Amino acid sequence: MKSQLWTSFNSLKQESKFVHAFTLRHPDIDVQVDREEALRRLTAWHNEVVQELEFSPANLATAEQVHGNVVAVVDAPSRIPFSHADGLVCGHENIMLGIYVADCCAIYLVDRKTKAFGLLHSGKKGTDQNIMGVAIQTMQDQFGTEPENLIVQLSPCIRPPAYESDFATKIREQANFAGVENDNIHDDGVCTSSDLSRFYSYRLEKGKTGRMLALLGRSY
Repeated sequence: MKSQLWTSFNSLKQESKFVHAFTLRHPDIDVQVDREEALRRLTAWHNEVVQELEFSPANLATAEQVHGNVVAVVDAPSRIPFSHADGLVCGHENIMLGIYVADCCAIYLVDRKTKAFGLLHSGKKGTDQNIMGVAIQTMQDQFGTEPENLIVQLSPCIRPPAYESDFATKIREQANFAGVENDNIHDDGVCTSSDLSRFYSYRLEKGKTGRMLALLGRSY
């Protein structure tokens, strides 16, 4: 069991039927390599975390993550990441969404009424393209989500002064503009560059590093 190597958020613990995690740095896995090899080395451990959450790795859906604002609607898990997507939204049970980050922000979305949910990859570029607004609109169109019913949780991400753009603040503003209530937007304010014993940081490690994996699923 590697539970000490992932964390969770109080805002999401209260939502029945949902499970989630945010993996931290694994001290025993060498990730001073390019992204694809780092992910390959982390896969077995990430699958263990998925199983700890009582999901099968076969029911995991991920995104290609190209720093854009495309949000894919997930009707079934896929071994192949959803092409060109940086966001995933879902209305089904027994599917787990996964988004990789290393300084960018993983955004968790949970609709308390319809039980639809989503995960987004939002760094400077994705935030500038308002992936938050695109995702909320997609959830409205696909699942009847009303923004006032959404819980939004931001993961640890890089922040000033370690990075010149305060995209976490902009993400919160975008969620609020889309209709999410202030009290339902949660951010612990943790910077991924602040502790390399806990987090991977693309900027500090000059691209040769691993990825944290944000996970969110709805059980039966």
